[in-house]
Amino acid sequence: MSDFLVEVGRIAKALAGRDKDRFFMIVKVVDANYVLLSDGETRKLESPKLKKLKHLHLTPTVLSGIAEKIAGEKKVFDAELRSAIMKAGYNLNP
Repeated sequence: MSDFLVEVGRIAKALAGRDKDRFFMIVKVVDANYVLLSDGETRKLESPKLKKLKHLHLTPTVLSGIAEKIAGEKKVFDAELRSAIMKAGYNLNP
């Protein structure tokens, strides 16, 4: 993990598992140890990945526009999420 706040919209890099080195956005904070992640490609918003925080490296980037839509319970499309991650400078495919 890192020194950044765990929040919806934050970009995180997976450090372990089959998705190692991939970038995801935190979709939901489950508890103090777990979050739900999605990248809009391998992990769609309808079926986010449950991951332990100790297996993630949090980045300084927060996708606030998408986080606001999620908080307002508005529809977020997978293509919109993929595009936002790539525009922030993160490559989806390691």
